[in-house]
Amino acid sequence: MQFTVPTDHPCLPGHFPGRPLVPGVVILDRVIEAIEAAGAPRDAAWHWPRLKFLQPLLPGQWASIELERMEEADAPTGTSTCRWRFRVLHDEVLLAAGELRAARA
Repeated sequence: MQFTVPTDHPCLPGHFPGRPLVPGVVILDRVIEAIEAAGAPRDAAWHWPRLKFLQPLLPGQWASIELERMEEADAPTGTSTCRWRFRVLHDEVLLAAGELRAARA
């Protein structure tokens, strides 16, 4: 999945004045959208056990999201949990990477 955050996005004026950067939460929102489009439940509560931002994304730049789905068995219940690894890239430069999984109740 590819995405861009337009230069007039409402999150940008305060993040940061004079040199806007796309906030991490906006990038993570796009990651969740990509995972939902790949079949994850839309009403899942997500747990982020691993997350790292390495480079900024600037407004108007294109980024791509790479996903890897993994199944995780829960030994006590015998059920499996939805788990994903992701990478966010701009021109093959790694911007962010991590893992998320559906939170257990």
